[in-house]
Amino acid sequence: MINTMGAGITFHILGSSSQGNCALLETPHCRVLIDIGFPAKRLNELLEPTGRKLSDIDAVFITHEHSDHISGLAGLARHPKVQVFANRETARAAQIRLKFRPAWQFFETGSTFKFRDVEVCTFAIPHDATDPVGFVFSVTVGEAKPRRLAWCTDLGYVPELVRERIRGADVLVLESNYDPDMLDRDHKRPWALKPWALVELRCARAPAHHGKPGLAAGIPRALVARMQRCAIGTRHVRLVWAKRPTVGN
Repeated sequence: MINTMGAGITFHILGSSSQGNCALLETPHCRVLIDIGFPAKRLNELLEPTGRKLSDIDAVFITHEHSDHISGLAGLARHPKVQVFANRETARAAQIRLKFRPAWQFFETGSTFKFRDVEVCTFAIPHDATDPVGFVFSVTVGEAKPRRLAWCTDLGYVPELVRERIRGADVLVLESNYDPDMLDRDHKRPWALKPWALVELRCARAPAHHGKPGLAAGIPRALVARMQRCAIGTRHVRLVWAKRPTVGN
């Protein structure tokens, strides 16, 4: 999916599934990945339609340490100048799996900071990881109004904090794949993780099945009203449901 946000800003969802998650945000002054859940070879294949490759990337922003969000970190060993932004708990959990040390840039969950021409707002989200976060990326080009991209993954429900942070986004990406029947059939997932997922399911139901109705109930009406388009699955997406599950988490 390629989405033009205006003012020279583009956003590309490279992949979103239980096998990997990654997106490319391009601004006039940087190219960044949001999560990096694919090995380097596959990632370069996904980047090819955008005219970019991994060596063109300036930074990576990590939401949490699950493999479908960080498996491509190993490929950065050949690209040591790529900065990797994460909170310390996420970086610590990810570093254990790596044979090299990326160019970590640490932030505190809840903080806002700048990377080149991008203002990055971080906020906590409910998920079974060490310190998972969502992001809002804001870019201002010249006299144009700021363009805002909100990125929230693995949500089972939308807490008030998340509602407040995503309010006013021009593009909102929500990822949800909470299905109680699929979770019950998943024999690979440790039972120790299932109670957490089921708690998230109970919170999500308003009512909800795949998590989506519960999530939709938590999206601010003002946000939906200002979306220019909601054509899911086309290049004109402004509100995007990400990840079709292959396992029940």
